[in-house]
Amino acid sequence: MIKIGVINVSDRASAGIYEDIPGKAVVELLHEFLTSPFEVVYAVIPDEQTLLEAKMIEMSEEVCLLVTTGGTGPALRDVTPEATEAVCQKMMPGFGELMRSVSLQYVPTAILSRQTAGIRNQTLILNLPGKPKAIRQCLEAVFPAIPYCIDLIGGPFLECNEANMKAFRPKGS
Repeated sequence: MIKIGVINVSDRASAGIYEDIPGKAVVELLHEFLTSPFEVVYAVIPDEQTLLEAKMIEMSEEVCLLVTTGGTGPALRDVTPEATEAVCQKMMPGFGELMRSVSLQYVPTAILSRQTAGIRNQTLILNLPGKPKAIRQCLEAVFPAIPYCIDLIGGPFLECNEANMKAFRPKGS
């Protein structure tokens, strides 16, 4: 069974102060985009870099894709990109560049965003913003490249629902 991880990084959601809407939005989009059967490995944790790093390391042992939401802004407690960089062997800056470019079409504050992506062993780790509307905009922009990236790092073959999401794979791959 294909496993995909989702981590909502939020002090308030992890404390039960408000509902975990961003993480649920990611899961909903994954079901919309993918036809491959998959299981979600899920966590909601506070904005603590050591906790986030430990959870990323743990999840990356069993998932091919690990999507985080939140913690990508300039606030002092926003440490998701730092945690991602600390646990990855390779950074994939094009993901963050594209997400910021897309977000700038909607809000000028997208330049404050620090989304990134990287590879830890055979897991692609992708940092998304924390707002459901921005999650959709960013994930729609980068998802066409995700299945092929996972192919290249030795992960499972992800098939997309072509009516909702077209993955790009070069001919012959």
